Amino acid sequence: MKVNFDIDEKYTETSITIQADAWSEELEEILQVIKKRQSRRLFGIEEGQTVLLKPDEIDFVYTENRKTFAALKNKHYEIKLKLYEVEKMLIPHYFMRFSKSVIGNLNRIQRFELSFNGTLCVYFQSGNKEYISRRYVAKIKEKMRMGGIHHDN
Repeated sequence: MKVNFDIDEKYTETSITIQADAWSEELEEILQVIKKRQSRRLFGIEEGQTVLLKPDEIDFVYTENRKTFAALKNKHYEIKLKLYEVEKMLIPHYFMRFSKSVIGNLNRIQRFELSFNGTLCVYFQSGNKEYISRRYVAKIKEKMRMGGIHHDN
């Protein structure tokens, strides 16, 4: 891969152009790094306190009674955003849609269990569990097969 930088005062903002013959896993990783750098901070509310949430500590985000919550270990924080807004922020952090009302962190998954109705039960490292609806099972399996899980450790 060849990298070129053109730094000049005539530019008013940073622009990135990548030229390639085909989309690749390497380009996907570059895109994720760029998106991660641009993401906004995510805040949760618990008992009137506002807490900065780290995406890599969130197991999943869900909606319930028209409110959005983030599940971290044994705590659930309310997030004052719509699920689709949170999803846009967290996709660069290896989150994917699990169902109409849940997005989950692929890096926090410990194991899967197939349910009799075709859904997958996901167990997170924290002990939390959530279900992936049939509609999203294939996409998640494909992402996991492609090495979609990334650890910054």
